[in-house]
Amino acid sequence: MTSLRSAAYPLGNTDAEHERLIWQAARVAPITERLFREAGIGPGQRVLDIGSGVGDVAMLAARLVGPSGRVVGIERDPKSIAKARARVAEAGLDNVSFTQSDVSEIPDGEPFDAAVGRFILMFLPDPVATLRSLSRLVRPGGVLAFHEPSWAPVLACLATLPLWSATASIIHETFLRSGANPEMGPDLYQKFLEAGLPAPAMRMEMPLGKEPDFAQWFYDIVCTLRPQMQQLHLPIESLGSLDTLVDRLQAEVAGSKTVASWFASVAAWARKA
Repeated sequence: MTSLRSAAYPLGNTDAEHERLIWQAARVAPITERLFREAGIGPGQRVLDIGSGVGDVAMLAARLVGPSGRVVGIERDPKSIAKARARVAEAGLDNVSFTQSDVSEIPDGEPFDAAVGRFILMFLPDPVATLRSLSRLVRPGGVLAFHEPSWAPVLACLATLPLWSATASIIHETFLRSGANPEMGPDLYQKFLEAGLPAPAMRMEMPLGKEPDFAQWFYDIVCTLRPQMQQLHLPIESLGSLDTLVDRLQAEVAGSKTVASWFASVAAWARKA
């Protein structure tokens, strides 16, 4: 079996965080679906999803592989697994199962056609070892496809919006100090090569605009990370009252001659030799 070690997950597994993840997943689903389709994930395939959370990526993959396919999700948090199983049952998907594991005991068995993950490698202490181990579970000609963030273009884009910039910067700093890699997206190229995989095909997407959803997402992330920010003595008070943060963010961008941005998503995939 494959043995990997996971790091602490700074976003936690509260009910509020689960709802935030579901909300977020609905908005990034088109990007992930394009990645999976481009990578060749389709009907009849067996797919391994690591870091399944509350099941959104697994359910997306399940719809692509159809009734003749199978998706196995790996997630270490029992509360998340329970939520994921309930959502799969509610969606009427009988081709998805979940294994509660710390990404440390993935049983060897029939090879998978694909191994996938979204916003998971950024939280692992050794993503290269993870990719190398996952590769051994994928058949020759199978696919590894991952969707990870990049914050550098976000920070650059928001530089002319002081409150947006301060909010994004404190989130970015929290991820960094918590041991996560907020630039895992662009780093996927090097990580794939170091894991012995072919150079991946890659793309980046970063939504821009003045939509209230952007401000709401930044607020929700701040609320989720607030305990870590306080523990790390980061200046969360510089953002002012969180009760009015969404309104103030929205007012700032609405009155500007520019747009705000969401985080940038990097999709990467490679076919195992």
